[in-house]
Amino acid sequence: MTTTTLLRGVLRRQAPWLRTRAGQRRPQSTKHNPEQPRQTPKQHDPIPVPNTVPTIPLWQRLGPLTTAAEGYARAQRNRPYWTQFVTALVIYFCADMSAQRMSGKEYAPERTGRSLIIGGLSAIPSYKWFIFLSVNFNYASRIGSLAVKIIVNQTCFTPLFNSYFFGMQAFLAGDSLEQVVERIRRTVPTSIVNSCKLWPAVTAFSFTFIPMEYRSVFSGVIAVGWQTYLSFLNREAEVAEEAAALAAGREEVVPVVPNSRELARMEA
Repeated sequence: MTTTTLLRGVLRRQAPWLRTRAGQRRPQSTKHNPEQPRQTPKQHDPIPVPNTVPTIPLWQRLGPLTTAAEGYARAQRNRPYWTQFVTALVIYFCADMSAQRMSGKEYAPERTGRSLIIGGLSAIPSYKWFIFLSVNFNYASRIGSLAVKIIVNQTCFTPLFNSYFFGMQAFLAGDSLEQVVERIRRTVPTSIVNSCKLWPAVTAFSFTFIPMEYRSVFSGVIAVGWQTYLSFLNREAEVAEEAAALAAGREEVVPVVPNSRELARMEA
């Protein structure tokens, strides 16, 4: 037997050390083992680009104003009624002070007291009303929802509130029932017409862009100017009523002077 034949026999039998080595290389094969789950490569998060980064709302980028607004929102969530009550007192106080300053007359503390009473009594009902508007009249069309909310607010809330405001001003001032009705007749129609120039836009902006917890803050800032106008309008009505009363008093005091014919008859 030649040397070449012996070498072929050894290579065909596969020595044990060759089989062990081949078995160790088996896990490195590219074939999939059904018993082990296939590992997927880890996917990294994409780098954010300007179009995908969420923008911070404007009211969260105002520094100290944002801090104050967040504090108000926390108070609103924890004690909504007390927060609305105190807010109404601040609004009506500032409005009355502005109206009295615009009138150019001396400060009348009794007028401020009347305004605080009116504002305190109307705080919670007004808050409940705007919550009612927020949770109702919500339709598929956003524009339709806003339109209905504005119409309902202008036709229901505005006439009732303005009648309450001017009527209570006259009642707390000691006027009679007839004078209260006359005050409402003089002031409410004008105030309703002027409210249509302001509050529909304010309501639409508030329900569109302002979150629920900040709507009272936004409306309160606008309400300071609006209540100033109402107080000024109420003061004009008071002045008109005082002038009418003085004119009526003068007519009663003016003596009737008889003419010459009446004097001749009296002498005869």
